[in-house]
Amino acid sequence: MSDSLVLRPALFVDRDGTLMVEVDHCHDPADVRAYPGAAEALARARSLGWAVIIITNQSGIGRGYFTVEQFESVQKELISQLDGNIDASYMAPDLPGMGSTRRKPAPGMILEAAEDHGIDLKRSFMIGDRNFDIECGRNAGVRTILVETGYGKEHLGCGADFLVPTVTEAVHLVLDESL
Repeated sequence: MSDSLVLRPALFVDRDGTLMVEVDHCHDPADVRAYPGAAEALARARSLGWAVIIITNQSGIGRGYFTVEQFESVQKELISQLDGNIDASYMAPDLPGMGSTRRKPAPGMILEAAEDHGIDLKRSFMIGDRNFDIECGRNAGVRTILVETGYGKEHLGCGADFLVPTVTEAVHLVLDESL
């Protein structure tokens, strides 16, 4: 990456339970329900120069519960429901405990996205509903926001920098703080 390149901030956002209603190992586009207000909040972030990047563990692929093609069909439906306000998606199909450098809480997907998209990690945030989302963000050097949707209420003590009810409030917090 060139030193003259101006890096932009990013919202790294977990998928299941954060951007969309939690469905255990979601593999059917008919089950996708983006949270209300998420599309508009993400559109506002993008209009202000923020990248919006999904960072998601998908061990259901590694466990054989569903295929990459099924994951992609769910992803396509979610992005449609979010009015296309996603710049990129990174997915780790790895099983827990396999020593993956990409599976959250490892920072691999965030670091890869930062390199691919010219992201300034110091100005970026990881938004998620689980302790490993928050740990992933810390491991990558970004600030963290825990949402109370999905599994969030079970992870209140995970040490996130901020706690908010939904992804919509998380995005508003970031944008209002950054202006």
